[in-house]
Amino acid sequence: MIVLVQATVLTIGLNGKSKVLRELPIRLISKQSGLEAARSLKNEKVDSVISNWDLTDMEDGKFLRKLKSFKPDIPTIAFIKAGDRDKEIAARSIGVSAVLTEDATDELFIETVTNVLGLKGVVSIEVISPVKTKR
Repeated sequence: MIVLVQATVLTIGLNGKSKVLRELPIRLISKQSGLEAARSLKNEKVDSVISNWDLTDMEDGKFLRKLKSFKPDIPTIAFIKAGDRDKEIAARSIGVSAVLTEDATDELFIETVTNVLGLKGVVSIEVISPVKTKR
């Protein structure tokens, strides 16, 4: 079975949480730092970015702020600590598409990504060997 990729998604600083996205029809690029992610954006066509608000090398949403200033229309999802209203307000004010807390369930994460990207159900093509005919 071949699954048709509907989008390329860059995740930053999710520490393994992005592995639940493997069931979606997306190409997943995972990075741990803002610097690594910035390099990827120069070399890859990315349809969406999912990032922790606070990265080890770029705190207080610095990566997402820069990204939204250069690519304001790119769909983005920010992860924040649960109950941090200031970070949620800051993320929404720069135009991120969705804000999730770090304790969000896998189901909510998958549903949010599906909605933000407008993904359709899993599309697959099964290759069947051609039938040989007698001549």
